[in-house]
Amino acid sequence: MARRQEQEPARSDVTEVAPGVLRMELPIALPGLGHVNCYALLDRRGAAVVDPGLPGPATWRAIQDRLRKAGLTPRHVHTVIITHSHPDHFGGAGRFAKESGAQVVAHRAFSFGLPVPAPEVSVDDLAADAETDREHEAAEPERPAPRIVDGRTPWGGQRPRPPFMTRLKWMLMRRLGAAIVPTITHPVEHGDVLELAGREWFVVHTPGHTADHFCLHDPESGVMLAGDHVLPSITPHISGITSSVDPLSTFFYSLDRVAEITGVKRVLPAHGHPFEDLRKRTEAIKRHHHERLERLREIARELGPANVRAFSEHLFAPRNWGAMAESETYAHLEHLRIAGRAERRVDRDGSYFYSLD
Repeated sequence: MARRQEQEPARSDVTEVAPGVLRMELPIALPGLGHVNCYALLDRRGAAVVDPGLPGPATWRAIQDRLRKAGLTPRHVHTVIITHSHPDHFGGAGRFAKESGAQVVAHRAFSFGLPVPAPEVSVDDLAADAETDREHEAAEPERPAPRIVDGRTPWGGQRPRPPFMTRLKWMLMRRLGAAIVPTITHPVEHGDVLELAGREWFVVHTPGHTADHFCLHDPESGVMLAGDHVLPSITPHISGITSSVDPLSTFFYSLDRVAEITGVKRVLPAHGHPFEDLRKRTEAIKRHHHERLERLREIARELGPANVRAFSEHLFAPRNWGAMAESETYAHLEHLRIAGRAERRVDRDGSYFYSLD
């Protein structure tokens, strides 16, 4: 299987991808991804940066290198914008705040670590990576985050966790006093307007991948900074452990929200290359999830009533079995249940069993 563009390693080039907007690729070591796009939006005061990579010295050296190629230093950065609360998007924010006094902008719902830090990409896209290595709010109420007792999820499985070496690195950084999670100085919400690159950019809240995810739309130049909400060739992870009653429905709602925005000529994603047809890509992502929902119904005809683990092990290849696959499966099964197309019962040990029509 060919490498997806989001899995390409970071290049050191700095390119202008929209008027006054520079793309700076930063290296990351996360399953299914090879880089994160950090965008610099230039103005008379210096620059705002969007999604400044993972925590740690390697990222900071890469940021300094890219800024230097653009004729900038960290002291020129007056604002850091975080599209959502995953570490490859906020890692450098605290360092910028320390170096230049930069304000840190994120959605008012920004939260890291509760209930768990979710993976970035869907299980399908982790599979692609494995092959390569071998060759406004959604219209639904929120709920309290599902309880995780003794490391077990609501459906009875183990919770997803970052890789051991990543957890170890973060623990060491905390002990050394490094600020991994930044202080948000300027929280925003849907409809707010930010002055960036000499133009007005509108905050579009797009929950789904995370509850706090937002995009930025510049109607003057027709540019959308999309974060992880709409990526060019892979899909973001939709976790079953979230405050949303139906995380997949929330994601669909957010995809429709950005698809209906007129005049978008260029989409700047957090991973992969810029692309043009936003509506076409949102439809492709929705189609992918609808195909998965139909596949679950086929599996149900084979298995009969089954738990989340059994469904996930029929939905995904063996190399991808585990907590992350179960989380995605659970989100899809709950979507079917809420739509009245599945029933759920609780076994004696607390595990969920689903029957699909």
